[in-house]
Amino acid sequence: MMKLNRTTAKVNPAPPARILQFGGGNFLRGFADWIIDVYNEKSADPMGVLVVKPTKRGDYQAWREQDGLYHVLTKGIRDGELMDEKHLVKCVGDIIHPYHNWEAFLSSAENKDLRFILSNTTETGIRFSAADQWKDEPPAEFPAKLTRWLYHRYQHFKGDPGMGCVLIPTELLVDNGAELKATILQYVDAWNLDAGFKTWLEEANTFCNTLVDRIVPGVGKEEMAAALAQVSFEDEMITQGEPYHFWGIEAPLAVREEWPLDKIGLNIIYTDDLTPYRTSKVRILNGAHTAMVPVGYLYGLTTVRETVEHPIMGAFVEKVIFDEIMPTLDMKEEELKKFATAVLDRFKNPFIHHQLISIALNSVSKFKTRLLPSLLEYSQRKGDLPEGIVLSLAALIRFYKGVYDGKTIPVNDEAWATSFLAAAWDENDGSAEGTATLVRKVLSWEEAWGEDLSTVPGLQNMLTTYLSEMDQGGIAQIVKRISA
Repeated sequence: MMKLNRTTAKVNPAPPARILQFGGGNFLRGFADWIIDVYNEKSADPMGVLVVKPTKRGDYQAWREQDGLYHVLTKGIRDGELMDEKHLVKCVGDIIHPYHNWEAFLSSAENKDLRFILSNTTETGIRFSAADQWKDEPPAEFPAKLTRWLYHRYQHFKGDPGMGCVLIPTELLVDNGAELKATILQYVDAWNLDAGFKTWLEEANTFCNTLVDRIVPGVGKEEMAAALAQVSFEDEMITQGEPYHFWGIEAPLAVREEWPLDKIGLNIIYTDDLTPYRTSKVRILNGAHTAMVPVGYLYGLTTVRETVEHPIMGAFVEKVIFDEIMPTLDMKEEELKKFATAVLDRFKNPFIHHQLISIALNSVSKFKTRLLPSLLEYSQRKGDLPEGIVLSLAALIRFYKGVYDGKTIPVNDEAWATSFLAAAWDENDGSAEGTATLVRKVLSWEEAWGEDLSTVPGLQNMLTTYLSEMDQGGIAQIVKRISA
């Protein structure tokens, strides 16, 4: 099998670099760079990527030896059909490691063609550190490195407003573009950089908030031999993602016209407000996960796929999504149905083995952010309670007892949550009144929910009934009844 490079693959050099990219992990390779490559294939103005290694560890030497090439495998279910595709990504032209070559990193700011800046440095990557000093080569934090790069560009081009950049971070933070801008301005103040640079940052550069969604797990050791056989090359940077992808970008009209990513047939949108998209993702995708975990686990299932393909539990998950969560959202029903259908396809992906118990981490706070808003909104709009969501809360409470059907449950949450629920269960004598008291304590737990849920009409009675039924006849009978 041949080593992958541009000679063996018989492909041309990458297009001129117009994108500076901080990071080169699985997500950026299997999401952003893959999208850029698809864009290039459909555009008369292709864009090359210059990758910056933002952390000290590692060197991407194998990627350099492959001339920036690598394959993305797309495996999973789309529109109900199994798909398994490969794509050779050709847009990455060069890689700079600031810890090994600081001058090359700064000098890249002198490239007038570089226009867009992408990043994915984890949720904690966009932060300010007072330990970062101007003299550091490089400073530790990603925004500090970027501030140095932008200041060098500002000086080199003498403040030319035409040399500003469009910054499109993909870190999983709300308003990530605004957060990045605010952090850079913190460094400007901390390092006493001149006022003209701050004005140039504000007026010549555009910071875009984004919302991204694609699972890119990479290729596991046990799958590697088959993956390399599929692409017919030795490829040390090969990665793998699911079919579903979404990139929402808040950007002004000028950016949309300059880089028409929304015109290439992928699930990419430009918008003035990402809020409804973010809400639908959290409520439907994350909410369905959080709803199915305690119910499916107590039912005796172990994975997401097993749960949604189960004839009864699958119906339960669909009820929660289509009948209980979607009616609480204000987006167009057609858009919501399309997204919900895609979510179910993702859950059924045979190439991703998502354990319920792994999703159970910090379930209390997850319920608060992902499912509680749907429960309260449903109650307000319908004057009734969403049975599936309430059952998931009952199952969560029962889950935190730590044992069910004679088996120990590996509860994994913050101490304040586990200690409260453990104490509540210790005080329950198993009687009907004891269970009712337990439910009252949990619903009045404002530290967890941010409010007193005991005032929600009917919620206490429904939870108490579900918990009693679980111990009398098991959870399966309840799931079957409410999913019918």
